Amino acid sequence: MEGSSLRAVGWACTLPLNSEVKAARDWAREHLDARGWTTAAPQTVDAVLLTISELVTNAYRHAHSSAQLVMTCDDHCLHVSVHDKSGVLPTPREADAESLGGRGMLLVDAVADTWEARPCPHGKSVSACFRAPGASAPGARKHK
Repeated sequence: MEGSSLRAVGWACTLPLNSEVKAARDWAREHLDARGWTTAAPQTVDAVLLTISELVTNAYRHAHSSAQLVMTCDDHCLHVSVHDKSGVLPTPREADAESLGGRGMLLVDAVADTWEARPCPHGKSVSACFRAPGASAPGARKHK
């Protein structure tokens, strides 16, 4: 489109299966802090870090694989994606009241502006988007 430009910034890291989820959160917080999000949108940062915790935990627990964490930020959204080696797509489901787990995707659905899961040649990617501080809504609908 003439007169417009796409500006995006991105970061990626691979988290081996034996690494702690805290390492993913710390890595992400460092990049969000550098972009000014921890000051401008602390509640959004909390939501992003919770989402990262859930998606990386799911990669470790359910896919039994390392996790590739990618964050990209454009004028509208911060996109957080986690790729793992399982082709099984996650879905929010009712958690058993007696179970300690099973609520991860419900949490992601509650805190992200949108999210999606899609198969890839060697597994799947689960992505969540969060509106940038001061950005208008890009018109995407929340996954349900």
